[in-house]
Amino acid sequence: MGSEFPNVAGEEPIRVFIGYDPREDVAYQVCRRSLIRRSSVPLSVHPIRQADLRAAGLYWRPCGPTESTEFSFTRFLTPYLAGHRGWALFVDCDFLFLHDPAALFALRDPSFAVMCVHHDYAPSETTKMDGAVQTVYPRKNWSSLVLYNCAHRKNVAALTPDAVSTRSGAFLHRFMWLDDAEIGEIPVVWNFLVGHNKVDPANPDNTAPKAIHYTSGGPWFDRYKDCEFADLWINELEELNAEKAAEDEKKKKNN
Repeated sequence: MGSEFPNVAGEEPIRVFIGYDPREDVAYQVCRRSLIRRSSVPLSVHPIRQADLRAAGLYWRPCGPTESTEFSFTRFLTPYLAGHRGWALFVDCDFLFLHDPAALFALRDPSFAVMCVHHDYAPSETTKMDGAVQTVYPRKNWSSLVLYNCAHRKNVAALTPDAVSTRSGAFLHRFMWLDDAEIGEIPVVWNFLVGHNKVDPANPDNTAPKAIHYTSGGPWFDRYKDCEFADLWINELEELNAEKAAEDEKKKKNN
C-alpha cells in the first residue's frame, strides 16, 4: 500500500513506543493493532514495560500513590530508548487509532523538541480506570501522545534514566526542561479525549477523532464498558480476536 505522505514514505519504519501496563494488556494489543492496521508505511512498535527497564537498570523510581499506570514516568525514556536519533512517537496504551499514523508523523517539525496536543483538561471525577486516583495538574494529558525530536539537545540532556527515575512529576509531565516555544502543537483530533472533546456537527472534518483516547478508562474496564466510542474499540478487539483464532487454526493444520 502506498503512502499519501511523501515526506514519510521511503524512510526507516516509524518508531512507536506504547506505554504498557499488565493490567491493560488487552488495551495495548488493540492500540498496537489499530496503528499497524491503518498505517500506510512500516511501523516499528515497542511496548515500554517497566519490569524490563528495571531489570536493565534503566529505571529505579519507587512506585508512588499518584501513578495510575506503570508507564506514568517511563514514557519519558522514549528519546533514550530510541537512541537519541530521529523522531519517535510515544502513546498511552488506551488509544484507538482511526486514521493513518503516517499523517501524524508527517506533522513533525525540527524546530520543536516535542510536539503534542495542548489540552486544557481538568477532570471532575476523583478516580479513573479501575479505581486509580485521578490527579489534576497543568498540562494534563499533554504527555499522553508525544512526537519526540529524539536528538534535540535538551531531550538528550534532560531525559536520561537518572532524571526519569528522580525528577518530579511536575518537571516531567509539564515539559519543564523545555521553553514553551520548543513545545509544538498537534491538532486535538490526534488525542481526542473521551468525555471531554466533542465533534462539531458543523465541522466534522476538522473535529472528528483520528485517534481516540479513553483517558478515564475504556471498555476493557466494566465501569466504562458503555463509554462513548466503546463500540469502535470493541469492534477492533473482535477483529483482533478473529485474527488470532485464524492464526491458531492455521498452526494446528500445519502441525
